[in-house]
Amino acid sequence: MTVYALNLFDVADRDEYLAYSKRSVAEVARYGGKVVALGKFRENVQGEVVGRQVLILVEWPDKDAFDGYCNDPTLADLHAHRENGTSAYVWQLFDRLDDLRPVLKLGS
Repeated sequence: MTVYALNLFDVADRDEYLAYSKRSVAEVARYGGKVVALGKFRENVQGEVVGRQVLILVEWPDKDAFDGYCNDPTLADLHAHRENGTSAYVWQLFDRLDDLRPVLKLGS
C-alpha cells in the first residue's frame, strides 16, 4: 500500500542539507520513492502548530520501501547530513486513500 512521508523542517546548516539533497533524490528513487511536493512556508492559517521553513512530501510504494531507505546501512552518512542540516524536524507517514471513507467509518 502506498504511503506518503510528510517532512516538515527548518534548515539549520545549509551546507549539511545541501550535501543531503544532492544525493538523496537518487537514493530515494532507488527505493521507489519520489518527491511529489516541495514547499516553502507561507503562513499559519489555523491551529497552534509552529510553522517550519520547508515541506517535502515523498510518495513511497509501501512502508517496506520507506523502511529500506531509512535503515540501509550504506546510507548512514547520508542520513547524518539530513539530521545535521535540519532542526525542528517532523516526519510522519500517511497511508494513501482514494477517499475519506476509511477515516469516516463508524468505530474508526
